Amino acid sequence: MSHPNNPTIAIIGSGFGGLGFAIWLKRHWNFEDFVILEKASEVGGTWRGCSSDVPIHWYSLSTDLKPDWRASHGFQSEIHDYLLDLTSKYSLREHCVFNTLVLSADWDKTIESWRIVTKDLKTGETKETIAKILISAAGILHTPYTPYIPGAEEYNGISFHSAQWRHDVDLHGKRVAVLGNGCSATQFVPIIAQDSSTQITQFCRTPMWYVGREKPPYSESSKWIFAHIPFIMRIHRYMIAARYELTWLFIFFWKGKLGDYLRKAYSKYMRDTAPVEYADKLIPSYPPGCKRFILDTGYLTALHQPNLTPNFDGVDKITADGIVTKKGEHLPFDVIIYATGFKTDGWYYDLRGRTGQTLDEYFDAHGGPTAYLGSTIPGFPNFFTIAGPNTTTGHASVVFSEEVQFDYALQLYEPIISGVLSTIEPTVSATDAYNHMIDRRLSASVWSNCTSWYRTGATGRIFATFPGPLSMYWWYMRRPNWQHYQVQGGSKKFWEMKRRLAGVLRLMLTFGSVGLGGLIGYFWMEGTLGAVLHELSLRGTGAARQIVTGMAGVFGEYNLITRA
Repeated sequence: MSHPNNPTIAIIGSGFGGLGFAIWLKRHWNFEDFVILEKASEVGGTWRGCSSDVPIHWYSLSTDLKPDWRASHGFQSEIHDYLLDLTSKYSLREHCVFNTLVLSADWDKTIESWRIVTKDLKTGETKETIAKILISAAGILHTPYTPYIPGAEEYNGISFHSAQWRHDVDLHGKRVAVLGNGCSATQFVPIIAQDSSTQITQFCRTPMWYVGREKPPYSESSKWIFAHIPFIMRIHRYMIAARYELTWLFIFFWKGKLGDYLRKAYSKYMRDTAPVEYADKLIPSYPPGCKRFILDTGYLTALHQPNLTPNFDGVDKITADGIVTKKGEHLPFDVIIYATGFKTDGWYYDLRGRTGQTLDEYFDAHGGPTAYLGSTIPGFPNFFTIAGPNTTTGHASVVFSEEVQFDYALQLYEPIISGVLSTIEPTVSATDAYNHMIDRRLSASVWSNCTSWYRTGATGRIFATFPGPLSMYWWYMRRPNWQHYQVQGGSKKFWEMKRRLAGVLRLMLTFGSVGLGGLIGYFWMEGTLGAVLHELSLRGTGAARQIVTGMAGVFGEYNLITRA
């Protein structure tokens, strides 16, 4: 392993993205020359009651399936233990530098490397790390957002953000205000409400769609089968993935009967589960899926408890001992918990690329965060962001999309590790073409119909989500298109020739495939079976034709952007 101040690869973040990429480096390359920079004192970890909102067998690494998950969806403590086990199994702790905040990263063109300045959060000391490749694996949801509320600085009680949970604070017997009713709040509120002595007032601003979903425990026999019968656990994982992949249809075919069905089904669930007096205020007016569905893990049921009261009046200001609502009511509190989400549409440290432009400046010039394939950015050589712009979904596992990026990054940077090249970055034309396609597809999605953290400034460009199933993202990321990258150093002439040859071979293959496909299609359509199927397709439902046309368009758009 290299000295931590001079590694070949620097990874920022030790969650699923950072640890997962490190595991890929070790498993596929037997590579040890990397460092993981983590601002916390340990890998993973977050608020009380945190859980996965997709089944845990798909919210885990494909390299390390776990047969003994307790239930269908994992909670924070179990997920954290899983990350700790991975850290030990792959000897990753020796690569980690904890309590380390990244302040800046500047591209030094003279040495073709990143100069990364960090701060030791315990001592306050700053250090410089020089790395050939910089991997950002902190994701989108890592910098807590605390809105400005007049008087907050005058509050004499205890206050903290849910993502920076104060485990030293005992809520027993306390009057607690929870600001927010999104994913974070609905996970931890039922947990803290279990103590009947804790009086909770939850300030709810925007109604959310809650999806009824139990988290059934796995039986001991199921765990035994997963552990001892070959392939069963992996088949179980594939079945979960297939089921959840189909839900992307709700995002793009949200109008008409499908949208009406979802609205009625979710409204009925919420009315049947929540207290009658709150139902009208809890049910949103925007279409289901516009904001991320919230998996209800007991939140609506918890609203029946006498120690939990939702407040829909809004917060006007904070005083020394409590909160004043917009209706003028003063409510005293001992603790205020901000469940107000994260800063999502800006970069979390000063990152300067080849021309001196910061990443925030690049984002501002493009209407919000953008990247080529959500991973690499023009002007920022040897920089890769895991869980970057337009890589998450509203329906599936972010861990899977990160694994897709791991595979792609290894292919992309292999020429640098092997010494063939010194720098790689995407071209402007390929990046613009890709994001134009992304934006066009997103404009037809349900996400364009409401304000949300998915969008720049809550109403601008949709920068967070990918416009399709994750299998479509995998298709885009299955291998690098070298014509979309510009390179420097090493055997550049050889590499340029290789790129051109790849382009010629791809063109020949495309024309050959089209010709063969046309010939087969002609004889197929002339046959009886072809005629029957063709007739059925003409008589099929509008939704079915729309889905088929849409999926055909997916691959058509891919072919267009690969020729950019």
